[in-house]
Amino acid sequence: MASEPTHMYQEVREIPAAVDRLLSAGSTSIKSAAALAREANPNYFISIARGSSDHAASFLKYASELVLQRPMASVGPSVSSIYGVNLDARGAVGIAVSQSGQSPDIVRLTESLRENGALTVAITNDGRSRLAGVSNATLELHAGAELSVAATKTFVTSLVAGLWFLAELQQDEDLIAAIRKLPHALDRATRCDWSAAANAIDGRSLFTIGRGPSWAISNEAALKFKETCLIHAESYSAAEVLHGPVSIVEKGFPVIAFAAQDKAETSVAETADALTEKGACVFAVTDKVKKAKVLPHVRTDHWLCDPIPAIVSFYGMVEAVALKRGINPDKPRHLNKVTETV
Repeated sequence: MASEPTHMYQEVREIPAAVDRLLSAGSTSIKSAAALAREANPNYFISIARGSSDHAASFLKYASELVLQRPMASVGPSVSSIYGVNLDARGAVGIAVSQSGQSPDIVRLTESLRENGALTVAITNDGRSRLAGVSNATLELHAGAELSVAATKTFVTSLVAGLWFLAELQQDEDLIAAIRKLPHALDRATRCDWSAAANAIDGRSLFTIGRGPSWAISNEAALKFKETCLIHAESYSAAEVLHGPVSIVEKGFPVIAFAAQDKAETSVAETADALTEKGACVFAVTDKVKKAKVLPHVRTDHWLCDPIPAIVSFYGMVEAVALKRGINPDKPRHLNKVTETV
């Protein structure tokens, strides 16, 4: 008798529906938050997050800088929760990303930023959470319950909610239109066959690489290898991996290269090919490579949306790798669904 699918497997395949729910139910709150931010006319953004949520914040950093031309800086929550420092946040919008909205350090820094001049926006799957309670505006993810410890649909909906917020703030109609078409693209992404990459993952250390918004996706991929497969993985910018980390590459060393159809795609492809020449077994989310192996991938109607289906396809692959290694990806050792850090 076949075993029941893991929660992770089911939740990955629910991602298109979860994003569709967000697009249907989240419009009012996102447009309202964008209007508040437009009125505030921030000079810069501050992100507050940890773990997968911090990778989502890194994606939003690139979106802010590339679309709004305004910097976003990540501030360590310990600045407030441990060291007791309250930053002067006048002229800033603080974006706090937390799937549960419960971690005390995230809540405390967000509260401090609001008290010290920032407009604060919470991105969370729980609109009644402590984080939502201390924020000026809340973008609820509408992802539904996530039972697997490994975040998947909440990560993707965090990307979409944050990107949609920034697109509404900029009033970028092309980006907004592409975001609204994402459920179809994500459905196609769940059916991309990455089994060739899965078969090449042999339990040794590996690299994931990317550049720009795709580097944030690379960071998330490396974390998922660690927590669901117990495999040591490191994420590097395609601009930096050849500067030192490449020294540990040997024959068959696994690498997954993430790229979007943007200005960084060619450089990622060139790095993927350079690593292949050094003996690595490289799989790339781009057809611009000449020597690395091309992974099936989905492109969207906007280059900033392209990294989102890539992580969906990756999630399906990494769940399969975990099972092949005899690991339950729903219950990684030493981990809980909600980590409350002081």
